[in-house]
Amino acid sequence: MTATPDRCDALREFVGLDAGPPRQAPDPVNQPMIRHFVEAMGDVNPVYVDGEAARAAGRDGVVAPAPMLSTWLMLGYRERQSAGRADGTGTAADTPLARLLSLLTAGGFTGVVATNDEQTYHRELRLGDQLSMSTVIEDVSPRKQTALGPGHFVTTLRTYRDADGEVVAEQRFRILRFAPKQAADTGDAAAADAGVSARPRPFVLPDNEFWFAAARERRLVIQACDACGRLRHPPSPMCPHCLCPDWHEVAASGHGTVHSYVITHHPRSPGFTYPLAVILADLEEGTRLLADFAGDPGRVQIGMPVEVEWVRLDEQFTLPRFRAAGEV
Repeated sequence: MTATPDRCDALREFVGLDAGPPRQAPDPVNQPMIRHFVEAMGDVNPVYVDGEAARAAGRDGVVAPAPMLSTWLMLGYRERQSAGRADGTGTAADTPLARLLSLLTAGGFTGVVATNDEQTYHRELRLGDQLSMSTVIEDVSPRKQTALGPGHFVTTLRTYRDADGEVVAEQRFRILRFAPKQAADTGDAAAADAGVSARPRPFVLPDNEFWFAAARERRLVIQACDACGRLRHPPSPMCPHCLCPDWHEVAASGHGTVHSYVITHHPRSPGFTYPLAVILADLEEGTRLLADFAGDPGRVQIGMPVEVEWVRLDEQFTLPRFRAAGEV
């Protein structure tokens, strides 16, 4: 796969353009959404839910957690459908970003993985803030050779403003659009498992790269705090209980039971077989792991014993999924 100079020039023409029209948040920053978010994340900081505690900490009132920034502007499912979903992202088909992605797709760069997410906050979000977001295509790289295959890095800069036009935050987001390697091209005898090469790749960060490295070796590991010994998953930069930043790996048996599950019919993503059963498993070690289920979705039940098996997407990613315990 080679990008011609003409194609590279065409890609560079998008740099500096608005990715699409500005987006308005459908709802103002509000307490119910904040409460749902912090409860799901296990964040017990009272400044997010208690006005008196927030004022005691120097705020005017309750503030929103910084990681919620993009959630206020997220498109709902119906809106994503009506936007055209030019490449599965909900991007309207007639925007510069959609045209750029379509050009990359036409060039064979069909794989996508997020690589960077850098955020700058100018102030905390407060209850009642009505946000808008504008996005600029900041950069399109020349063709690069990566472990996933040849591709182009696309960087967008999202600017978040309040109702008065004040910039409250900026988010620089980078993806890699790449031409997926074929097993035959690599000469690798352990070819990707049938039908899964089109699946989207995970977002690998410094905090979780150890987990994916272990998964490539078909080892399931759990992050454990050096100070208090508590296990945690997904991986994070510090222990949520004692705030210690030091940790080590603990090997997991891969055995557990179904805590909860959902059977998905729509929307459908490439690389998966539908109906698709996705389960939340209680691992023997005491943490939970979310993964798809191999086998008849109709068999899944709460409390069902399961065990991990491995699915190879490519030479970079091997991921766990579950099957009924004792089955081969």
